[in-house]
Amino acid sequence: MILSLDQVFVSGRAALLQMAGRVLPPVLMPWLSILMTIVVIAALAPAVMMYLTLIERKLLARMQNRLGPTRVGVYGLLQPLADGLKMLIKEDLVPRGADPLVHLLAPIMAVVPAILLFAVIPFGRNMAPANLNVGLLYFLAVSSVSSYAIFMGAWASRSKFPVIGAMRAVAQIISYEVPGVLSVVALMMVTGTMSLVGIVEAQRDQWFIATPWGFVGGVILFLSGIAEVNRTPFDMPEAESELVGGFHTEYSGMKFALWYMAEFLEAFMVCAITVTCFLGGWHGPAIPFWTLGLLLSVIFGTATRMWWPARAVLTLALLGATVVFGTQPIPSWAWFTLKTYALVFVLVWLRGTFPRLRVDQLMGLAWKFLLPMALVNVLAAGVWVLYRRPVLGPLTAGTLASTVMLVAAYAIFVRLNRPAPLERRTYLLAD
Repeated sequence: MILSLDQVFVSGRAALLQMAGRVLPPVLMPWLSILMTIVVIAALAPAVMMYLTLIERKLLARMQNRLGPTRVGVYGLLQPLADGLKMLIKEDLVPRGADPLVHLLAPIMAVVPAILLFAVIPFGRNMAPANLNVGLLYFLAVSSVSSYAIFMGAWASRSKFPVIGAMRAVAQIISYEVPGVLSVVALMMVTGTMSLVGIVEAQRDQWFIATPWGFVGGVILFLSGIAEVNRTPFDMPEAESELVGGFHTEYSGMKFALWYMAEFLEAFMVCAITVTCFLGGWHGPAIPFWTLGLLLSVIFGTATRMWWPARAVLTLALLGATVVFGTQPIPSWAWFTLKTYALVFVLVWLRGTFPRLRVDQLMGLAWKFLLPMALVNVLAAGVWVLYRRPVLGPLTAGTLASTVMLVAAYAIFVRLNRPAPLERRTYLLAD
């Protein structure tokens, strides 16, 4: 019997539990299962963060006609480890007059919720660490804790620039949480559940991004998430031209690394929750695995800078997997990873393309555009559910009506938020 590639991680976990069950009493098995999940998340989160930094540096370098990190390891693959070691050995400086306990707890309080978000994300079929029936509510609640950590760290630093940056950050996070939460209200109306696994299962036949309300909701959720994690072009709390480094100005060494880790993990979670809610989660076309296996074999086989024994072993391993699993479809966890990192690319693309917004533009986008669009989107989702009678082939009356509503709302809100024309200035003392 050939092992299912889609369930390889689930089967491996079950095999380990079965082996442990031969020597451990049954009462300990649930605790061992929980411990295994915790260990995997604790190992996965730092690895995701480290190589997200490398991906971002490589992509930004490519956009700016540079090479990016190339010195440490093959193709610079060991650069994140070198950066981590550098942060580990740097001196931890605490400002005079700062509150040392709160100064220490703030970055820890920032990174712990970011890691806890991994607990409810379904990374593949039967691969949700914790399938909570309120998984979406859990995600929204835990992700909002970061505002407390940011203000704690800034207030404990006893410095003007961090406090100004923290006030900006808290105002920004609260402002963008409102349209972000409203964007998933439509989702809960349509699916009737707050379980992330249930939301993904509801997209088996059609991804929600292919619906009018799903497209608008997905864009609002993604933009609100980027703003909440202070990523460009919404990085006013860290405006280095004004505030040195924002709320983490007075942090160095591993404390700064924890802030950095929290930001990248939350950015990854924004992409993951958008994929889960609107891009079908682990669902994907039934493409045979041999296509992906051959593609990866060519990529690794032509990596000329890689040590040739390692290149040969990887290429042969991929070819062997292609032969064994070639007729099986591409696994669900591969589709989830591919879609998540596609959104990571978009996130980095935005950073390399757009300038930073002014603070009035940033807040105006949340309250004057995204919030009313999210409210109209809730109404559009209700219309989409209510009128499902086909009128033009596969198009339903609800699809047409919700599309008209959202396009009209977009045009109206864009027109209402158009800036006033610039007036010619008159300088009275020019002569």
